[in-house]
Amino acid sequence: MSFISYYLLPFIVILGILIFFHELGHFLVAKYFGVRVLKFSLGFGKKIVGRKMGDTEYLISMIPLGGYVKMLGETDDDSEPLTAEEEKHSFSHQHALKRMAIVAAGPVFNLLLALIIFSLFYMGVGKQVMKPEIGQVREHSPAEIAGLKKGDFIVAVDGKPVQAWSDIKKAVHDRAGKSVNLVIRRGQQLLTYTVIPEESVSKNIFGEEVKTALIGIVAAGTFKTLTLTTGNALAEAGKKTWDVIWLTCLTVVKLFQRVIPLKTIGGPILIGQMTGQLAQESFLYLIPFMAVISINLGILNLLPVPVLDGGFLVFLFVELIIGKPLSLKKRDLAQKVGLFLLILLMVVVLFNDITRLFK
Repeated sequence: MSFISYYLLPFIVILGILIFFHELGHFLVAKYFGVRVLKFSLGFGKKIVGRKMGDTEYLISMIPLGGYVKMLGETDDDSEPLTAEEEKHSFSHQHALKRMAIVAAGPVFNLLLALIIFSLFYMGVGKQVMKPEIGQVREHSPAEIAGLKKGDFIVAVDGKPVQAWSDIKKAVHDRAGKSVNLVIRRGQQLLTYTVIPEESVSKNIFGEEVKTALIGIVAAGTFKTLTLTTGNALAEAGKKTWDVIWLTCLTVVKLFQRVIPLKTIGGPILIGQMTGQLAQESFLYLIPFMAVISINLGILNLLPVPVLDGGFLVFLFVELIIGKPLSLKKRDLAQKVGLFLLILLMVVVLFNDITRLFK
């Protein structure tokens, strides 16, 4: 029962919401441009349940790892030619820019969903940050020389108020060899110290060595929750969404550069594991996690690989430049190459997931 409650059910719910929003993007923009949508399916394969309303049949299909929106005239293998009236509502007879908007709407809706989730989360829960409390002062460091001690709370850096430990890191990271004024609270006293950060080499999240300025203090690791106004919550959500988008794109680049090994990437099994672990700690943690996965799904679909939305966008961009669609032969070849690459990626991901399970 705990497996279903903490692993399977949250995984299905999160995946279902992400797929629904992705396909909803395609669906709404297609309807906006007057394109007739024939099917809206959550899942692939055999239909489990379905109902037709208007021109569209809404389905839940057997394989839950995806979904699709089928539009009139979307493929070149229609059994019968379209009438003049049908051509007005056909995907293939729309201007290339309209088709690009329809295709891009899926990934964009995933990014929009992340922004909405982060906004609601920050408005409802606030923002949890690490307190600017010193847990350790390294020997012979600039901080020790200046007189900082364990238990000190850093209140301000160069006159700017500090609310979180990250504020300190941002304030000193490029100040090597330059004086930095710190206001600290020690017990009931407010004291001022001048520290000169020293240049040091550390590793970033990708394991690359980078130069930064440090003063030689370690955080105590205590947290607090900041209550945000609606405006601040929206601003924080926008910043968080952008940060995760940038980090996701950078991760893709680092994968191609072989900085990040392929064995680190994961798929549905890893997501299921992480979902279960977070659910056991608190179901509340699943909310920002869903936003991060939504961004990853959106960026993945924008990759210029045929069979993904990004590959389709490349075809449409070429059509926009040369004034006509690529030949069916070239598109078929590209689709086959894209499908091969996607299957290869799925095999690698599945191998990584199964390897982690046994470890």
